[in-house]
Amino acid sequence: MSSFQVFNATPLSVIRSMRQLLVIASACLAPVLAPMAQTSEGAAASNYPTKPIRVIVPSPPGGPPDLLMRILAPKLSVSLGQSVIVENRLGAGGLVGTAYVAKLPADGYTWLFTTASHTNIPPFNENVTYDSVKDFAHVTLAAQNFGQVLLVPIDSPAKTFKDLIALAKKNPGKLTYAHAGLGTASHIPAEVMKTMTDTEILAVPYKGVAEATNDLIAGRIDIFFVGTQIAQQHVQSGRLRALAVTGAKRWKGMPDTPTLQELGLKDFNVVNWFGLWLPVNAPATIVSRLQAEIVKAVAQPDVIAQFDTLGLEGVGMPSAEFGLFVAKEAASAKEIARNVAPAVVKVTTTPITVGNEAKK
Repeated sequence: MSSFQVFNATPLSVIRSMRQLLVIASACLAPVLAPMAQTSEGAAASNYPTKPIRVIVPSPPGGPPDLLMRILAPKLSVSLGQSVIVENRLGAGGLVGTAYVAKLPADGYTWLFTTASHTNIPPFNENVTYDSVKDFAHVTLAAQNFGQVLLVPIDSPAKTFKDLIALAKKNPGKLTYAHAGLGTASHIPAEVMKTMTDTEILAVPYKGVAEATNDLIAGRIDIFFVGTQIAQQHVQSGRLRALAVTGAKRWKGMPDTPTLQELGLKDFNVVNWFGLWLPVNAPATIVSRLQAEIVKAVAQPDVIAQFDTLGLEGVGMPSAEFGLFVAKEAASAKEIARNVAPAVVKVTTTPITVGNEAKK
């Protein structure tokens, strides 16, 4: 037997002994290495942040979440001592940007800031690759509006909400309502209203709020739920009529418009809210720090004034409470999707993957 062959033939008993030694060494070192890793993570969290932060807004520039975060970002940059940079990452009604954040490291340097669509849209899309509850660390509900405004054309025979429901019951399936996408703020309140009033009103999908508003003004559709700021300008100009708001309390920008609760729909409270998330397993100290900084930011007088013009109010919900809130909202959206399913076709897109920024 050659020397090469002798060198290459390691006895099986020796291999087994080496494996046993490695197992023993690993077991001995584990208690030492684990605290070191935790200490390293803890040190990183305690020194946070040490570099600029990105905020992913999964909707277009100029939209409500974008405007809101651009109000807060300068305040947060000062309080955190690092730049907070807003990045709009569009696609599939917000699913692309949200999926992108879900796959990133949970180090606190990339945030997700979006609306109630975070929980409302996924049940209507069969190819969502993330769980809106389980795949994120829930930081805070930063702000909310006073609900959507129920609008009708100025020449509509429905002068009041009572008139509208009577008209819908007299003509089942004849009236139409517009929405800017399944699960959006213009879709959910309409479906809840239909269920609570036992009415049959036909849903008409639009690509966006502007198109739907124009058709409402022209009288081509009968009903549209839209944000307070947009509603206010069209009501004041005399082009549309406001029948109600969907929140639990009236908005001072339209003080004469009653809530749906006042009009008999008990516990009707559908508002658009704006939340902040990190990828799941983000350090608790970072989550707590960011929640506290948001609370401080939304309480500043100039922020309150800017929110007021947008029909918003700051909240700053505690993180644990926000997590429960998101879970409840997600469950409600799933129930609505199940009830609506026979009447609508679910949106089907290609699976959302990190880096896929194509607009759907």
